[in-house]
Amino acid sequence: MKLRIALVFGGKSVEHEVSVISGIQAYMNIDREKYDVTPVYMTKDNCMYIGEDIGKIESYKDLPGLIKRSERVIMVNDRGSVRLIPYPQKLFKKNEGIETDLVFPVVHGTNVEDGALQGYLKTIGVPFAGCDVTPSALGMDKYASKVILRENGIPVLDGFCYTLSDYARMDQLITSIEENVGYPVIVKPYNLGSSVGISVARDRDELLHSVDDAFRYSRRIITEHAITHLREINCAVLGDENKAQASECEEPIHTKDILSYADKYEGGAKGAKSLSGIKSGSMATSVSRKLPAELPPVLREEIRNLAVRAFQVLGCSGVARIDFMIDGETGRLYLNELNTIPGSLAFYLFEPLGIEYSELIDRIIDLAMKKTRENDALTFSFDTNILSHASLSSIGAKS
Repeated sequence: MKLRIALVFGGKSVEHEVSVISGIQAYMNIDREKYDVTPVYMTKDNCMYIGEDIGKIESYKDLPGLIKRSERVIMVNDRGSVRLIPYPQKLFKKNEGIETDLVFPVVHGTNVEDGALQGYLKTIGVPFAGCDVTPSALGMDKYASKVILRENGIPVLDGFCYTLSDYARMDQLITSIEENVGYPVIVKPYNLGSSVGISVARDRDELLHSVDDAFRYSRRIITEHAITHLREINCAVLGDENKAQASECEEPIHTKDILSYADKYEGGAKGAKSLSGIKSGSMATSVSRKLPAELPPVLREEIRNLAVRAFQVLGCSGVARIDFMIDGETGRLYLNELNTIPGSLAFYLFEPLGIEYSELIDRIIDLAMKKTRENDALTFSFDTNILSHASLSSIGAKS
């Protein structure tokens, strides 16, 4: 019997469109001989839809039309079986829905990748691929992950976090950044990806604009000293906290201070191709890159080893992409951030190692089922008679 998978993408996130592309790429490459797959589109208000056209990228050119001819569903745990049930149910028409063995999230950004969706799936009791709640949240929280990684000896840039209360005192905030970080400074939301809301400021006027822009997307921002002569190196990791392997390393090529959202996804780079016209449906082709990156063998292995260490320190599972920075002036290496559900699932970084996209998906699913078996062996509750003789008046009283 085939494993029944709900492949979920979209969601309430500024990375919504990127997630749709990633999700449909995965849907195009999953092995239908092994899995019975239902693509599930989450709208920008987190409503779920299924239908014949949900797995077709062309359908998203007319989103209202796609929603109109699709069916809204909710996930329901009915006697231990999780199903995609039509919502609202039609009167006098019982629909058992689609039974689901595993949810495969291919989502990016806040409200979906940051542990929110994972917590929902865990609450209703359905196994899911990828990171659990805590590593998902940590991967999205750039400041919290920075603290944990530093505590474990992984090199990161010093970062300073500011909140909306700081934003209300803009003059003090700007002065604090100038004193703690200095120019040039990179400003970014603490919990976003895809280069959204990130910019580099070289003077006070630019810093005011950067801070305003970052706070458009998040209640907290992080500032770091910007590396002037920067090389970015990306490396993905596949596995779990017990056993993991690193991918090949890549170096994105760009002429700006940072790789922008448009560089990554809007086909602005030389040689960009449409989704339908490339071998595996890869967003990766819209970015100029060196793959493999031109690195000395010792540095390549250092990056790959640090990527695995970071992945395991945060307790990740499935596949994640870890982004590094090299200071061209000092030669120092820093871990920049960790993406727990990377764009395109970072499949193109594993292809040089002989791991094709469909095999990568197989391995992610195997890891998810392994995690499920391990969790099923744990004790989360036990029988007790405490309620048989409890009263509200006795709660909190000393024995």
